[in-house]
Amino acid sequence: MKKVWIIVFGLGYLGLSAQKKWSLKECVNYAVEHNLQVIQNQYNKQSQESNLKIAKKGYLPSVSAGLNNSVSFGQLSLGTGSIRNDRFSNSASLGADILVYNNGRLEKNVRKAQFDVEASQYDIETIKNDISLQIAQQYLTTLLNKEIVKISQSAVENAQKQYDRAKITTNVGTTAQTVLAEAEAALAREKQNLKTAEVNVGRALFAIVQLLQLTEYKDFDVEDVNIPETLDLQLQSADDVLVTAYKIQPQIKAAESRIKSAEAQTEVSKTAFWPTLTASAGLSSFYNNILNGGPAESAQPGLFQQYKDNFGQNVGLSLNVPIFNKGITKLQVEQSKINESLAKNSLEQQKQTVRQNVQKAQFDADANYETYLAAVEAEKSSKLALEFADKSYAAGRTTIYDVNVARNNYANAQGSVAQAKYNYLFSLKLLNFYAGIPLSL
Repeated sequence: MKKVWIIVFGLGYLGLSAQKKWSLKECVNYAVEHNLQVIQNQYNKQSQESNLKIAKKGYLPSVSAGLNNSVSFGQLSLGTGSIRNDRFSNSASLGADILVYNNGRLEKNVRKAQFDVEASQYDIETIKNDISLQIAQQYLTTLLNKEIVKISQSAVENAQKQYDRAKITTNVGTTAQTVLAEAEAALAREKQNLKTAEVNVGRALFAIVQLLQLTEYKDFDVEDVNIPETLDLQLQSADDVLVTAYKIQPQIKAAESRIKSAEAQTEVSKTAFWPTLTASAGLSSFYNNILNGGPAESAQPGLFQQYKDNFGQNVGLSLNVPIFNKGITKLQVEQSKINESLAKNSLEQQKQTVRQNVQKAQFDADANYETYLAAVEAEKSSKLALEFADKSYAAGRTTIYDVNVARNNYANAQGSVAQAKYNYLFSLKLLNFYAGIPLSL
């Protein structure tokens, strides 16, 4: 019995889990954490961070050790004759060198790498913003379609009542059979509209699932959000929004970082015109053993004794002055300056894109709000017309066809209000987003 209750409660828990509804914040947070584009750019940032570490390591000295063993056999010329010269040689060395001067090349390399890391981080933020806006748009589309479902459900209920009434009046002979047929056709049309609206909800939810890159979509749903019945015009000017957007939008900041990176690369390229001063130090020793045999071999010092006797040290400064390298350095500097121009042009392109998006969002918000006000007035008139049509039909002064036309007009007007309301909301959220206000509903 205990196992049975465990299974029952377990199934109940699974049912609740399957019915989980995602908020907009949950959708956005999940997407930016699991989206493959975001992950790809995180790897790009890690690569840039590795380049920065490599650049910083340039300040450290390079240290190397060497060990050499060799054996030689043969005759050695000596006067008019030769002697046997078989020997074993061994040598060991330890050396270090460090760059002392190259007109700040190491520092400039580090600075360029830092700007590259900054740009890669802003690239990640840009992709996160793009995904967030796509999810917000689909989320509002889902809410709009859900509202249209409610409108369609109400239309089905009214058509059902109309059909039930027509069925009664037709059966008692007060209305013609065509009235019942028209009522039945109207009910079928409203049911079809409801099914279409429900499919559109599923399609919008599926679009969110794809943005979230979830493997399962059938049980996915979003939270219902209470949208105010009436909306007020709440707009900042596009110029005010742009002042903030140019300061905070990551695509702008990424382009600015790349300009600094390009300028740093030009400075790095110029260091090739300057001399390079390198300091070095080393330790070395060697061992030599004659293999011919005889007294000479037995009189040789041992390995450690020879290493001690032959131990040496060296320090030095090496100056490398560039004189002519076929003009390659000059061409590299010119290429770096071209890259600076490209980076500056990219910044202007990003600013232009942001400006166009902000201006479009403001235009859409203005237009959608005007459309919303007109749709509200049309909805009021359509509702009044439907009420008059119902009363006239009940009094026998109009046909059921006139009632159906009035009902369709009212449903269309309700749909237009919902469409304009959600379009306005998205435009408003987009403007707020560029102004630095997080997405929320």
